[in-house]
Amino acid sequence: MFTGIVEELGSLLAFQRSSSGFTLLIKARKVTGDLQTGDSLAVNGVCLTVTSREGSERVAADVMPETIRRTNLEDLKPGDTVNLERALMPSGRMGGHFVTGHIDGTGSLLYRREEGNAVVMGFSAPPGVSRYLVEKGSVAIDGISLTVSAFRGDSFEVSLVPHTLSQTNLGQKKNGDKVNLEGDLIGKYVEKYILGMEKEAPETGEAAKEGISIQWLQEKGFW
Repeated sequence: MFTGIVEELGSLLAFQRSSSGFTLLIKARKVTGDLQTGDSLAVNGVCLTVTSREGSERVAADVMPETIRRTNLEDLKPGDTVNLERALMPSGRMGGHFVTGHIDGTGSLLYRREEGNAVVMGFSAPPGVSRYLVEKGSVAIDGISLTVSAFRGDSFEVSLVPHTLSQTNLGQKKNGDKVNLEGDLIGKYVEKYILGMEKEAPETGEAAKEGISIQWLQEKGFW
């Protein structure tokens, strides 16, 4: 589990392709200090497992084909800057929101504009992501916990303060660049229960579908 608060900007040293997948070699100073083989590391918001260490500042992580299909990692080139965050420790501060590192889909930067001391960025969002977006709700963009400031169905906006721009790679993005998107985990569970959950009927032992609808809410006095 992650918070979406980027700890460090790292550098991609190598992107190696093999018959079974890919391996990323990343250089960083802070997050690599206590990482061990088997630990989780979010790279541009993608939860990866550290497979080896090379000295004190380099770690390698394998990337399976499913991850390549669902993220922008294949677009990375040696020398690119990546957002890094170690898994949350129970004693840490929950500064962002619950981020799993399991990407729902990718979007693209549509535009950016300055607004006072902030920069507003607009992104496209596929249906698998937009269904979990609400104005003033949370979204993770390349592993960065951000607040949705406007939502238009297939696109949304976020507003970034100077600190976020300087401590993450969003400030380097150009129109058309692809980003990893992860919707709010809580929204996914709410959706599952509202659309209906399967429950075993005691008299038959078979799965019976029980859902929550607007009609059900009205009958129970909630609407």
